[in-house]
This record gives sequence, C-alpha cells and structure tokens, in this order.
Amino acid sequence: MTTVTDVALEQVAAALATGSAVVLPNPYPLTSVVAALRAETVNAAKGRPADQPVALWLSDPAVWAEFATSLALDAGMADLARTLLVEERLTALLPINPTAAPDWVRDAARDDCVLVFGSCWSPLDALLTRPLRVSSANRTGHSPVASADEASATFPPDVHILADGDGRPAEGRSATTTVRITNSGVTHTRCGAQDRAHGGPSAYLHHLREVYRSDPATSFSAARHA
Repeated sequence: MTTVTDVALEQVAAALATGSAVVLPNPYPLTSVVAALRAETVNAAKGRPADQPVALWLSDPAVWAEFATSLALDAGMADLARTLLVEERLTALLPINPTAAPDWVRDAARDDCVLVFGSCWSPLDALLTRPLRVSSANRTGHSPVASADEASATFPPDVHILADGDGRPAEGRSATTTVRITNSGVTHTRCGAQDRAHGGPSAYLHHLREVYRSDPATSFSAARHA
C-alpha cells in the first residue's frame, strides 16, 4: 500500500488551514473527494452554487462523539449509523435535533438532516481531527475523479491535490452508496460502490440486514422515486 509522507500531509494541512480546497484519495473501490473547512470552498472547486449542500466528513472518534449529541436517533440507531459509516464506508443522511446541535452541525443541516461521509484512507486520519466539508471530487456534470492525474486535469490550480494514493488502479472506482437512517430503519437512496460490489441495492440491503441488524423491527428498504 502506498504511504503518504509527513511533508505531503503537512502541505495538505496547510492548504486546508489557509482556506483552500483539497482533493484527497479514498481506499479502493471509492473515487476521490474534494474537501475544505467551508462548504462554499468545496462548491467553488466543483463549479456549482455556493449554498449547495455538502457532507460533513467525520472520522475522528472525538468529533463523532460531539456530533452524536445532535442526532435525533435512539441509542441503537445512532450506534448503527456509526458502525455503517466506519465499516461500510458509505455516506449517510442523518436526522438531527437543531436545538441540541453545535453551530458547525446546524450550519451543515438542511431540513434538520445532515449528510455524513464516513470513509477515510488511514494515512489521512491526522487530517480528520476536526470536521471537514466534503463532496465527490468532480466538476458539476462530470464523474468523480479516481486519480491525482485526473484531478489535475479537472480542478483549477488553486485546488491542492494530494498525489499519493492507495496504490490500486483508477479503473473500477465509483462514489459511495448513500443511505438515509432514521429510528425506523435504513433506506437506500443512491447507488454507489458499496451496493455495486454486492450486485445492486436489494442485495446490498440484504447484506446490511444480515450483518448489522440487532433489532428485528429495524427495516432496510429502497427509496421509492416518483
């Protein structure tokens, strides 16, 4: 597995601290992401409206613990949400209680829900000691990039790109599967790498049900679209 040098991590941390967007790799089979301290910076890098919602990137356990106090989920479903984010590396839309949420959570909320991104390539753990805003690494209307070379050809020069990656090929990657989690259960809302690896949404939901369900009343279902 490719590693990241301390110098490269320091450069990424410095770019974030000065307000820049950064493109970072994910573990295979996920595509890269673009991250920043502020949502509008992520959206500017992607070439889309500044107020478009982006996800919170929460990896550090202490940051998650602070965030969890905001969740409008019972303890069992909050634990399931954390488990799916860590183990499945998916993206989850989670309900919050705005009156209990710190400013950085309320600022990311839309309709009392927050999108949370769970994956993190382990060499980048040191960058996630505070919440970042994150989205798929693509310009609007294009597929997410899967390598540093693709990122360099896609993003403007002011976006910092980490050249290192996990050493796996760019081919065969895609963005994360997204699920919505409430006290009633887990709903599949967007196809991605995780469900593709299991043969589609239905098979993936079966996998989640068999591996993670502790309460028989918890449902695992696909969203119905008009």
